[in-house]
Amino acid sequence: MTLPAGVLHLNVDDEWSFIETLRHLNFASAAWVGRMVLGNSSPWHPLDLPWDEAPGWDGIPWDRDARPSLEEVLTVRRERQRMVRHLLESLTDDQLAIKVTRSEPGWPAMENFPLKECLRIVFNEEWQHRLYAERDLDRLQKPG
Repeated sequence: MTLPAGVLHLNVDDEWSFIETLRHLNFASAAWVGRMVLGNSSPWHPLDLPWDEAPGWDGIPWDRDARPSLEEVLTVRRERQRMVRHLLESLTDDQLAIKVTRSEPGWPAMENFPLKECLRIVFNEEWQHRLYAERDLDRLQKPG
């Protein structure tokens, strides 16, 4: 079943819409792989979406009111998935065991943080938000 574009922006029980969920996953990959692991101090796309309670940071996008199309968000998503996939394909056991440090302004900024934890965070975000998205899409597809 294909849902109308507007439905993908609907919130279920005051939680993120499907589009917002994808935007957040893009943010998580940028933060934990792009910034922490790959060292890009500003890996952000204007459509990235931090979590709601985040304190906000200069230079990190946070436009909760943006209403991008699914294709716009999926374009960023495919780029982020390629970035993560490329890292995973090239990662050695020795590299997986290292710790990374990002001390420049922005988020995340951590010292001696295990690289494998960065990946674990991204994988957990992907898994949990997939469950939320499927649950919400199921509800949006039901009549009434």
